[in-house]
Amino acid sequence: MKAFIIQNLKTLHRKFDYRNFSLAANLDFDESTLAQEQDRVWDQNNLPIPTLQHLIQKCARERTIREGKSCHAQIIQLGFQADDLTSNMLINMYAKCGNLGHARKLFDEMPQRSLVSWNTLIGAYTQNGNAEVGLLLFKEMHRDGSCSFSEFTVSGVLCACALVLALIECKQLHAFALKLSFESNVYVSTALLDVYAKCNLIEDANWIFESMPQRSDVTWTSMLVGFVTNELYEEALLLLRRAQRAGVEYNQFTVSSALSACAALTALIEGNQVHAVVCKSSFGSNIYVASTLVDLYAKCGMIKDAYAVFSTVDEKNIVLWNAMVSGFARHGRSLEAMILFEKMQLSGLCPNQVTYVSVLSSCCHMGLVERGKKYFDMITKEHNLSHNVFHYSCMVDILGRSGLIDEAKDLIDKMSFEATPSMWGSLLASCKVYGNVELAEEAAKCLFEVEPNNAGNHVLLSNVYASRGRWEDVARARTLLKESEAKKVRGISWIEIKDKVHTFMVGERNHPRISEIYGRLDDFLEEMRNQGYRGENEHDLHDVEESRKQELLKHHSEKLAFTLGLMCLPSGVPIRIMKNLRICGDCHSFMKKASSITGRLIIVRDNNRFHHFRDGFCSCGEFW
Repeated sequence: MKAFIIQNLKTLHRKFDYRNFSLAANLDFDESTLAQEQDRVWDQNNLPIPTLQHLIQKCARERTIREGKSCHAQIIQLGFQADDLTSNMLINMYAKCGNLGHARKLFDEMPQRSLVSWNTLIGAYTQNGNAEVGLLLFKEMHRDGSCSFSEFTVSGVLCACALVLALIECKQLHAFALKLSFESNVYVSTALLDVYAKCNLIEDANWIFESMPQRSDVTWTSMLVGFVTNELYEEALLLLRRAQRAGVEYNQFTVSSALSACAALTALIEGNQVHAVVCKSSFGSNIYVASTLVDLYAKCGMIKDAYAVFSTVDEKNIVLWNAMVSGFARHGRSLEAMILFEKMQLSGLCPNQVTYVSVLSSCCHMGLVERGKKYFDMITKEHNLSHNVFHYSCMVDILGRSGLIDEAKDLIDKMSFEATPSMWGSLLASCKVYGNVELAEEAAKCLFEVEPNNAGNHVLLSNVYASRGRWEDVARARTLLKESEAKKVRGISWIEIKDKVHTFMVGERNHPRISEIYGRLDDFLEEMRNQGYRGENEHDLHDVEESRKQELLKHHSEKLAFTLGLMCLPSGVPIRIMKNLRICGDCHSFMKKASSITGRLIIVRDNNRFHHFRDGFCSCGEFW
């Protein structure tokens, strides 16, 4: 303790009045002299407590509980343990060091609790993950009635509500804040909108935000995070632009949330702009900002850029490793995903359940059955983790895509929990590829029960029948679809050109340049036919003539998006297309031939994975 105080007295001697001490003429005293002076100083009435208070605050900032306890012992020895200010500082120090037991003991022993004491302890429980206790303490404070509430009390309790999603208590506190005229306080309003956003009441959160007379940087960030959490990504980016115009200073949470919104929308141009902000600031080294950057570039089809960001981070955590492994898997780069999986373990990190979902997904995209089985067994045997529903879903997909449909069904039957719609959907899709009508009907029946409003399941079963030429069953399946209330998700493709997103559906008529697009597509198809391209009509499963099938396949949404890209993007620039459904076989064949004729890289992201078309080949290796 003496050495600790000697060290810190050196930094304190300019802050206190030493005129009463014999060493005032020489402030550069050595340690032995300081030690003697320290022993003498405790007899003075004006220095020890301010000195110790400063040291307690230092211990709180640096989370050094051992030295903090030493200061506490000196305070008890001096008989100042009942001092309110010192007690509050000690409570704060113990809380910051994670010792809530000592903090609560000090609080309970205080003969009189000031408002700061209550606020400090409520905040301590909230910040240390004990929000429920913080709420109970607030109720005790209310019953005690010995002191009035402040805006800091209300905002602190609201933070506790946000952590435990205590909506009822939040609304009571909102009414309480209105009663005390605290609603205009920036801390209270920010805490309120944060709770509402986390409880999925984003409209209420936005109403509070728009009603605030003044907003802090934290307020803007909380609202941005709220939009992203509630999957309102376009609103998040619009708010970001407002924040820019208002001169709001960004922090790592602002940047990370903005990048997440860009990733969800695959808004590459906006993502690049946010990345530029990151490069100008000190946030680039933040592990979560780096992780969202990796996720952004991976979702926008720029896997090399994602890996470039990943490589610049020296200290990588599991979140960053998972983001990169997932990115490789999504792009069908299974070998890179598995190599990175091994490198992560060599770096000393153990994979978690999320890691295994990504590495199993990489096996799905390449049909690596034995490798997938190996990873599935490693989850429990090597890393003592439990299988979750996503691991089973990946294994069902791996087995089904490889034609092991019966084995996939056996795995579903052996699970200790109910099969998810994605499992049955994967099995049904595999039955279509391999012509297993009996199992397809069983999978479809389960899907009709768990997803009665999903028309896609009826269409998929109809396609299974059509692939086997069972047109009567096709008609029956489509009649059942019409009689149900199920709604079919329409296929949509979109492409970003010059900071504008262009959206297409099959047979699109609303785009301002649609006539020009159809004309250019017809010309391009004629050029393709002259080079031997015939299309793959078997992917249209309607009972119509071949010429009609060609017409139906001709104007699929991804073909229209590609044509606009061909018309507007400079030569040599990749054409990047996003689609909400799985790309069909005919469009897949079209993109391969188009990449060969144009010499362009064409990147298509469907709802399952990325396809990189180059020189007549696709990165998926015909396995998707």
